[in-house]
Amino acid sequence: PPRAAPRLRLLPGLSCAKMAEAAETAAGGSPGPGVGPGRVDPRPVSEPPAAAGPGPGPRAAVPPPPVYNWQAAQRSVRERFSFMFNNELLSDVHFAVGKGRQARRLPAHRFVLAVGSAVFDAMFNGGMATSSAEIELPDVEPAAFLALLKFLYSDEVQIGPETVMTTLYTAKKYAVPALEAHCVEFLKKNLRADNAFMLLTQARLFDEPQLASLCLENIDKNTSDAISAEGFTDIDLDTLMAVLERDTLGIREIRLFNAVVRWADAECQRQQLQLTPENKRKVLGKALSLIRFPLMTIEEFAAGPAQSGILTDREVVSLFLHFTVNPKPRVEFIDRPRCCLRGKECSINRFQQVESRWGYSGTSDRIRFTVNRRIFVVGFGLYGSIHGPTDYQVNIQIIHTDSNTILGQNDTGFSCDGSSNTFRVMFKEPVEILPNVNYTACATLKGPDSHYGTKGLRKVIHESPTTGTKTVFTFCYAAGNNNGTSVEDGQVPEIIFYT
Repeated sequence: PPRAAPRLRLLPGLSCAKMAEAAETAAGGSPGPGVGPGRVDPRPVSEPPAAAGPGPGPRAAVPPPPVYNWQAAQRSVRERFSFMFNNELLSDVHFAVGKGRQARRLPAHRFVLAVGSAVFDAMFNGGMATSSAEIELPDVEPAAFLALLKFLYSDEVQIGPETVMTTLYTAKKYAVPALEAHCVEFLKKNLRADNAFMLLTQARLFDEPQLASLCLENIDKNTSDAISAEGFTDIDLDTLMAVLERDTLGIREIRLFNAVVRWADAECQRQQLQLTPENKRKVLGKALSLIRFPLMTIEEFAAGPAQSGILTDREVVSLFLHFTVNPKPRVEFIDRPRCCLRGKECSINRFQQVESRWGYSGTSDRIRFTVNRRIFVVGFGLYGSIHGPTDYQVNIQIIHTDSNTILGQNDTGFSCDGSSNTFRVMFKEPVEILPNVNYTACATLKGPDSHYGTKGLRKVIHESPTTGTKTVFTFCYAAGNNNGTSVEDGQVPEIIFYT
């Protein structure tokens, strides 16, 4: 059977509070011996030490007996340098890597290191070069340093899911961009929804914009899975804000709010604060203003954010007015829809002719439809007034016909110019429409008599101009009180969608 994808781990000791410290080290910390205090808390590595030495501290390797004419067996320069990797033979410097019981004493050759790394070159040959034969590196993990040495001696890449982050940190620290690139490529191949937030944090920390962009795209496409992953609550505030600012998240805003509250709970614990609404608001800071409360339904808002205590009384009242009053008052929160869709917007019109005088008395215009492939409906085109420029109030819905479940709605308004054109009315979020399932498109208008469509088509086909893919809409009469709208004539002429 196929093996499960490897799990990636955070760079030890670099979560949240220590990230800024680590960024300083990775970006330009002192390259000299004993680089600062131990900034990384190394975890155990799998490689056993070469030999155990007496007492605490690094365990020294026992030099092997000299091998006469070893050069003859190595046919190329690469083979000869590879032979010298982690070898006491001709070594002129040792590194005490790591801390505590897991520390390792590793042999190396100044010339090889200086040729492969500008940092090592400065360490051994610069104006403040060290003459010490023993160099302590407490902030580097032994496994990561061995991977770095292996690459410098042989161009071989030895990274895995348990060492890739520490190896990337070490490659950054010692300015070996080729190894950095291999680490980033490994991370790209192992990017999944359940580790996207963890990798996004690391990509931002290590200034890897391409990896960060891929992480954000993955989060856009798999928002629900990504925010449910364990790593979401470990991200820093700046990363949280970078995600909340996006217009392309594919999730309902109430679920996003609930995830942000989970993050606030975790952040309060990290800061040793009591889990009170006031402290949650405090740790969220400006991130709270990036939650788009106007995109929620009034029921979602009333059951969740309004009772959370995180919002002030004034904010709650303002948002309730936004949900219930027309024209809607201005609120402090963004009301721009999030749309995770890419590609070109499409639309179909089911009528071939437009006539005058369609009246409204509070009853919904409804039409039932199915499609042959999965699409996302983002709005309707509706007819406007026959009496010149007018404003309408309107509630639009898409209902799952068999269960009578409202899948998407928006209580809004639109302005028309008196022409027979259609006027766009959009949902707050895209509504997923599955193939061969019955849905009802519903619009309840409040305003003067309008134009209406006639000579309706039962089947409308939209063909993509680029791929030739056909999206087939089939319309049926919606039983019940529907204000007279049918397949043949009525309102709701246009459906706006993405494939």
